[in-house]
Amino acid sequence: MNSTKVIFITGTDTDAGKTVVSEVLLHALANAGKTTAALKPVAAGVLTSSDRCGPGDVGYNEDALRLQRAATLKHDYAQVNPYLFEPAIAPHIAAEQVGVEIDLQDCVQCCQPVLAAGAEVVVVEGAGGWLVPLNSTHSMADLAVALESQVILVVGMRLGCINHALLTVESIARSGLPLLGWVANHLQPNMDVAAANVATLKQRIASPLLAQLPYAPGSPAETLADNFVTELL
Repeated sequence: MNSTKVIFITGTDTDAGKTVVSEVLLHALANAGKTTAALKPVAAGVLTSSDRCGPGDVGYNEDALRLQRAATLKHDYAQVNPYLFEPAIAPHIAAEQVGVEIDLQDCVQCCQPVLAAGAEVVVVEGAGGWLVPLNSTHSMADLAVALESQVILVVGMRLGCINHALLTVESIARSGLPLLGWVANHLQPNMDVAAANVATLKQRIASPLLAQLPYAPGSPAETLADNFVTELL
């Protein structure tokens, strides 16, 4: 897969902030002089409604559009997001509703034009959490493995995040993929003992804390890019 580094962004759960972190990371890497490309292989939820969304159909996912715009190398939308489904639900269920199966090897093949474009880093955003199903036998974790990724875990900082984060770290380790690091994404303006939660995770996760993103809804990703420690990537 040439010298391109593939970084797979996963989260402790849905709405942990994977898109924000992916977008900020793309800007941080660009600021560090890296050429980048982006992939959102599977997405559920469209801005432009259509009767059926799947490979080749018309529709746009907001998260995928944000990644497409943030990358330094530009690709057609269908290359960035090959699998798109209209309802904002678990993607394997959305696929079942329209009679589509998300085939793992087909999904990997659809990613090849972006992976082979010569970017130094390709940022791949998963859907939902690490073990969200793609189909009856494969999960997002299998996609990350098939793409020969390195992984960044986004921890949505809220009550329960310690357990969610540590379980996800264990599962990533079982996959055999390297965990480059994790990001503490603050989802609330005043989370109780937020600093103590971060300290606990730093103590228990061997991989480094790459960034703490503040609670800043609506802030442009460019303004948060300095938070990332890109030297560790």
